[in-house]
Amino acid sequence: MTIASFIGPFMSSSVNVALPSIGKEFSMGAVSLGWINTAYLLAAATLLIPFGRMGDLYGKKRIFVIGLFLLMITSAILGSSLSGAMVIAGRVFQGVASAMLFATAMPILVSIVPPEMRGKAIGIVSGATYLGLSVGPLIGGLLTQQFGWRYVFWLYVPLALILLALTFFMLEYREELSKRTKFDIAGSAILGVSLLLTMYGFSTLPSVLAGALTAAGIIGVIMFVMYESHTQAPLFDIDLFRRNTVFAFSSLAALINYAATFAISFTLSLYLQQLRGLSPRETGLILVAQPVMQAILSPYAGKLSDRIQPRTLASLGMAIDCVGLLMLAFISADTSMVYIVGCLMILGFGFALFVSPNTNAIMSSVGKSSLGLAGATVGAVRQIGMMMSMGIVMMVLALFIGKAGIAPGNYEQFVQGLRIAFAVFAIACFGGVFASLARGKMKRG
Repeated sequence: MTIASFIGPFMSSSVNVALPSIGKEFSMGAVSLGWINTAYLLAAATLLIPFGRMGDLYGKKRIFVIGLFLLMITSAILGSSLSGAMVIAGRVFQGVASAMLFATAMPILVSIVPPEMRGKAIGIVSGATYLGLSVGPLIGGLLTQQFGWRYVFWLYVPLALILLALTFFMLEYREELSKRTKFDIAGSAILGVSLLLTMYGFSTLPSVLAGALTAAGIIGVIMFVMYESHTQAPLFDIDLFRRNTVFAFSSLAALINYAATFAISFTLSLYLQQLRGLSPRETGLILVAQPVMQAILSPYAGKLSDRIQPRTLASLGMAIDCVGLLMLAFISADTSMVYIVGCLMILGFGFALFVSPNTNAIMSSVGKSSLGLAGATVGAVRQIGMMMSMGIVMMVLALFIGKAGIAPGNYEQFVQGLRIAFAVFAIACFGGVFASLARGKMKRG
């Protein structure tokens, strides 16, 4: 599970550094490049909860293995892409594979770890996540610069093969399948279409069509809640949000935190390479500052959450993220690299304090029968938050530079857009502190 948690973020962070090279080969603008990430997030976010429920019904290990096979195949296809559209389409299927992995990895981990060591285990896995984020830009930048961006995708093929072998021969995991044999197909369809409309509409704002799609998606989510409240075999237990304050506000805090932080590496990758003229390798060395802090501190933060209430640690982490984002809101075309690295280290410190304790709170707030659903929820709010983060950035870039590529003629507008995006993220983090505090105390055991 730790290795699986490493591969996902390694994949995302290494692709970020390769985006300018992909855009150059296929003549893609900044907004089009954003869709390489957005397509992946859309697919993953809409399918996480259905795959989490499938894991409860048909076996989490089975879904996990299928996800690994799909990841291997799609990565090989992406490495052979012939157009920008093919890259975006391949990322959709890579998102499906990731949804299978994210929906099952955490429930498998939590179900085999004693409650008193849960925070420590989640912290170790979170550390592996940020280790993937740390080495991703370095390896991705090196591969892109020396061999080309295609090798970034081809690298995932042997990684998936190694993890498949380990899963078959080393993962000894017994699970009790849910007695509920009926899968909620109607609920899955309503939720999937609603999330797709909402996130696609949000990511293409501002326009009348985007507003209509977003509104339709929100109406669909409301219909999903009403449907799930009355069906006999629901896809999602709505009562978890109605009666479980810790679960509800911890999930909301996670959504806000990811929405405010995910797009940082995407925006700074474009800023450092296309405005400041850094190479992919140099960009990776700078971007690595944030995940290195997270990789070092996450295991300690997770272990600490076994003794200290998660809301205290997570709220402090969110506040620190707010400070880092406010500092980035003053970025300019000639900002010192030391300043940028300092901002990233502050953000890494805050994120490490937030994620492990917050995940511990979510997974510890439900019974064993709901672990699959809770794990899928952790993944879903993460992916939806990431999608919102990319949507905000793409909307800002569309307002300031349109569909054009980043060039000397619009450098000033590009930097202004970045400042506004970081300011919006900082405001979101400030509100997230109060959502984190509102969760109440977590019960141990």
